[in-house]
This record gives sequence, C-alpha cells and structure tokens, in this order.
Amino acid sequence: MSPCSRPGWFFQHDGSVAGDVSLPLTFDAAAVSDALKSLVIADSGSSAPSVSYPSGDTLEKTLKSLRIDISGHPGMAEILDSMRGTAVRIAVPAEIRGRILGVELRGIPGNDSASGKTEAFLSLLCTDGIKVFALSEIASFSFEDPAVSADLARALDLVLSSRASDVRTLLVRLPGKGVREVSLGYVIPAPVWKVSYRLDLASEQPILQGWAIVDNCSDMDWKNVELSLVTGKPVSFIQNLYDPYYLERPEIPLSIAGTAAPQVYDSAYDSLQFAGEEAGAGMASAPMMMEKSAIPPSPAPAAKRFSLADTAIETPAGSAAGDLFEFTVKKPVDLERQQSAMFPLVNAPIGAEKVSVVSGNEMEAGSSVHPMLCVVLKNATGMKLPAGPVTVYDGNGKSGMTYAGDALLEFFPEGERRMIAYGEDLSVSCALTRKTSREAVSVRVDRGVMTVVRKYTYGRVYQLKNSGTAPRRIVIEHPVQEGAELVRPAKFDERTASLYRFSLNLAGGGETAFSVDEQTPVSETVALSDFSDETFLYYSSSKEIPEKVRSALERAAGLKRATEACERARADIEEARDGLISSQERIRLNLEAAGNESQQGREYLKKLADSDSEIEILAGRISDAAKKAEEARMAYETYVSTLTVE
Repeated sequence: MSPCSRPGWFFQHDGSVAGDVSLPLTFDAAAVSDALKSLVIADSGSSAPSVSYPSGDTLEKTLKSLRIDISGHPGMAEILDSMRGTAVRIAVPAEIRGRILGVELRGIPGNDSASGKTEAFLSLLCTDGIKVFALSEIASFSFEDPAVSADLARALDLVLSSRASDVRTLLVRLPGKGVREVSLGYVIPAPVWKVSYRLDLASEQPILQGWAIVDNCSDMDWKNVELSLVTGKPVSFIQNLYDPYYLERPEIPLSIAGTAAPQVYDSAYDSLQFAGEEAGAGMASAPMMMEKSAIPPSPAPAAKRFSLADTAIETPAGSAAGDLFEFTVKKPVDLERQQSAMFPLVNAPIGAEKVSVVSGNEMEAGSSVHPMLCVVLKNATGMKLPAGPVTVYDGNGKSGMTYAGDALLEFFPEGERRMIAYGEDLSVSCALTRKTSREAVSVRVDRGVMTVVRKYTYGRVYQLKNSGTAPRRIVIEHPVQEGAELVRPAKFDERTASLYRFSLNLAGGGETAFSVDEQTPVSETVALSDFSDETFLYYSSSKEIPEKVRSALERAAGLKRATEACERARADIEEARDGLISSQERIRLNLEAAGNESQQGREYLKKLADSDSEIEILAGRISDAAKKAEEARMAYETYVSTLTVE
C-alpha cells in the first residue's frame, strides 16, 4: 500500500485466481465514491471484467417496488390500509377470512372527544358481509397470497442488512480461464503520513535522520504488508459517484399544440474564439506541523558520546515515481488497526554550514536585533524529502549531541540548498541606519521642455558586533528595492524574488559595518512655459543644473519678468483711468444737484471736461502699454518654446 503525503492511501491486492471468479471488496460508505473513482484492475486472462454494487438509493427503491411497502417506518394500521383488496386470515380469536376494505380511526367510547384518543379498526369483506374489528382484538393475521408474504420477508431482510453495518461491497467479476495473477488497486481517504527529522550538527559529518509517522485508522490489521510512502502534491478531490444522479428534464408541449414562438438569432462572426473556463481543483491539505514542547536543560554529559552517526538504521529504498518520489520500506510491516507507528525514512550524511542570518525586512532604522541561528543544508541524499519539523542537535564534539532548537523544513528536492532557522544568536547584535540621496545625471531642454534625469540612492548600513569569542559566518538578507539597481556591493551571493543575500565573516569580539546601496533613475519632464518665478529661481541657481542650462533659464526668467513688468504697467494705467471714470460719476451727480447755471455747476462742468482729456490721454497710454506687454509676452513665449540646450 502507498499513502500519498496529501490525498489518501493507495491499496493494492495481489493474488492468484483460476477460472471465473468474483472478488468482494468491502468499504466504509464514505469511501465508496473514492473507490469507484480510482479502482484499477490488472488481469491478463479476463477480457470482460465488471463491477457491480447496490446503488445509494437501492434500499428505498427496492422496498417501494415490493407488493408490501414498509419504507418510511409504517405502523400496522398503515401497512394494512395500504394493502386494500388483499385477502387475509385473522384470529379474533376465531379464524376469519376476508379481503381488506381499509383501516379507519375512531374515537374511544367513554373518552372526551377533545382528548384526541382514537383506536384503529380493520374492515373486512367476508362471504357473509362486511365485518369490523379493532386491531387491539386481533391476535394474529396472515396474507392468503404467498407472494405477499415472501415480499414481506424480503423487505425485512433488506432492512436488517442495512442496519447490520455502515459498509458497502463492490463485487469484482473476472470471467476467464486458467490460473493467473490478478491485481486490484484503489485510493481511499486516510490520514496523511507525516515526517519528522533530526539534524546532528555535533558530528564531524552532519547527519540528517528522518522518521515517517503512519496511522492505521482502518478496521483491519496490517499483516505482512509492503508499505510505500509517496511524497508530492497531486491534485485530489472527492466526487459523489456512488449515489444515483438524476437530471431534471423540461416538459415540452405536444407538437400539435399551440403556435411556434418567434426566434431571433445573433449574426455570426467570421472567427469565434471561446475562452475556456478554468476548472477548480480540489486543494491538497496543508502540511501538518508538530507541536513544540518545552525542553529541559541538557543534563551533565554522559561518559559515552552519543551521535546519530553511531546508528545503523535500515532506511527505505527511494525511487522516483513520475513527478513524485516513493519510499518503499524494505521489510513487510505489521500494524494493528487503530494504531500508529514510526518508520525510518532517511539516515544519511548531509552538507551543512552554520550561519547567523540578519533579516533586513524585520529591522527598523535605529533598532538593534539579534540574528537567527541557521544552518544551510545541501540535499545530497539522492531523495526528494517531504516537508516536516526538524529537531536540531549540536555540541562540542566531546559530550555528544545537545538539543539546540527546532526548525521547519519545506519540501526539499535532491541537490537543492535550503536554509533553516533553529534559534537566536544572542552573541551577535546588528543595528541599522538608513540614508537617501539624489543626483542629477542629465539635464536637457528641447523646444521648451526640460527633462531632468536623477539617480536616487537608497542606502542601508548594517552595524554588526560579535560579543562572543567564536567567529561567526554572517548572512545579511537585504530587501530588494523595487525598480532599483544594486551598486554596492557589486555582487551578491544569492538572490530571491524579494531579497539579496550577502555573506561575511565576523571574528570573535569583532565589529564591522556592511553597506548596501541601490540606485533607481527618476525622470522629470516639465514645460518652461509653466514655470513660476520661484521655479525659475530654483533651477537657475541649483548646482546640479549645468551652466549652459542655468544661463538659458536665467534669460528665460528675465524675459518672463519683463513681461510681468509690462503687464503691471498696463494694469497701473488702467487702474488710474478707472479712477477717473468713477470720479466723473460723482461729479455728474453733484452737477445734477447744483444745476448747470450755478457757479458751482459751472465748476463741475469744467472738472468733467478736464477728466475727459485725462481719460483720452490714459487710453493712449493703455494702448501703448498693451502693445509693449504683448511684444514682451511674444518674446518670452517664442524664446521658451524654441529653446534647446543639451
């Protein structure tokens, strides 16, 4: 049998048969659909194998199809009433024969009708008329027709068999000739098998030992079973193939009835492309994690050194099984029902290097953290190792193994490197500082549009200190700045989708700083015509702008200031004219009040005449100022729209 690490167990039965044979396979009701979905038959001597079984609604339909229907748990009154017209013999206590007319409920005499108490009465058509008997008076009865009695016995047998157990039997029929070897296989739900590892770093050559944990939750004992453990992540799902499935059909009127409804069809395209709908696959269950428990301090070292290298465990034979990997236990397995066991999975030397890992993702500027104690593993076992917890042991080589911590190992293909963390390195601390700067690398003006390309530098400095006496191999995991290019250091040791890994050595009692700089170009494009005075001033005085561009911007700023001065001059003249016009309105009101013939009225008339002269003079000056402002504006716009400076 081969339990896949995710969906279920694959069982295989092998044996010899002769001639035509029928092989029963018994399953829990919940597993029948999986067995029907996965059953495979290997019989070279049978060309027409078949599988038969009672369907999910066989009991109910069979009961309803018999001459006497006891589906739905009917009482005696309901059974007799449903058999109207059937000939029976009853004992009351004398024997009476007749045909059932029906069963009716009547109120019990002497009881309050409101109480609702009733009694069932059987009506029979006898040779001498209709007779009525209370069911409570009938000592026994039987049916005259032997076929009805036989159906009643069969119905009771069916009900009894359905209650006997919650199992279903598939009958595999293999018609054939001669003696031959036959194999039957299927997948049914079962607990996933699990794995736990032990990593010995205390030995001169690190050892990885793995144990498979298998649960026999079935109702049969495993005796002399060949056990294979398969690792992988296949798609797996459940589909109800056991119960009959009926489709609803529409009711269509007779073709001679009614009239045809009008139908409109869409016009066709020259070419149609249909997007396939993506089918949802059953998700595999997540890896199972073992719960960690507190470990007491290690006892005093024993006289004899303990190491995984001293063990002589016989591990399963490993082989590729398509895209999966199969571990086959070399000796047959015995495991009683509802019991679990651990079997050796791997016990082999493994490449291992201890490092202290600093995670830049978890650091804030100004903070100080301890790196994680990690080990970099190289899978040289020749096996694809499944995911599982790892108990790490370390030591000084004299006392043997000492518990060092727990880790988690993800699926580990052969030949790959994998880093796992099992503790915190309290001897090493790391502080982080950040810095950001920018620098213009190119500035150009093309027909009045200025483009500035800057490089932004994002820097991190990792300040490391080793307070211990033993040297450390440090690995810094630096988060990748999206869209940026690594400029310092020039190379990295490893890169993932989201981080760089850099390694360095840190002596005991030593300190060092490690800088990482990333640069990203940012392009800014602006039209000179949109510049304000402050913007011109900023760019024309910025040292990051080349001298030729600054000079051109200074001239553009001067032209803009000249334009604005002309506009202000025109506005001042217009304001003076508007003041005179407002003053004339007041003079006219005063003139109307004083009259034209009065001395004061004549003075008002003179003031109006003088104001008219001044307004005419100001109108001429406004025209000249507007012309100058337009000339200045045209000069500015022409300059900035045609300006090109590299």
